[in-house]
Amino acid sequence: MDFNTCVGPARPRRSVWFAVVTLIFACCAFSTFSARAAKIEPLEIITKSGVQVFSVELATTEDEKTTGLMYRKELPEGKGMLFDFSPAEEVSMWMKNTYVSLDMIFIRPDGRILRIAENTEPLSTKIISSRGLAKGVLEVVAGTARKFGIQPGDRVAHPLFNGR
Repeated sequence: MDFNTCVGPARPRRSVWFAVVTLIFACCAFSTFSARAAKIEPLEIITKSGVQVFSVELATTEDEKTTGLMYRKELPEGKGMLFDFSPAEEVSMWMKNTYVSLDMIFIRPDGRILRIAENTEPLSTKIISSRGLAKGVLEVVAGTARKFGIQPGDRVAHPLFNGR
């Protein structure tokens, strides 16, 4: 007697279960992927001690800016996320659902660093303000600003800030 012609409750074939499980994993992977910024570009910060180069994900859509670096368990050195707040505005950020401590670098429309919020508290809902008009915010792993001597007034070279 063939398994599929047995009398009694229908039992789905393994291939059907495999297809269902595959679909569930694909949906989860897509939702995780779509939460990440789509484009990666180089960004330079010109400090008194030299030029620091970062590879940054761009957060330009509302969904990308809302999600940011949430839910990530690590952020490698030299990587980050650049939030585009064009036109410039007073920006408020927080660390809700963000597991990695960050340095938030608030950048004026002319590409000069306005303010740095160092070593932000993971998972906090405390508001972190730009304290002035910012066109962009660069988030990098905590300690980066101190390590490379990045300070307010330093210049950020990226196409978001008038060229380069």
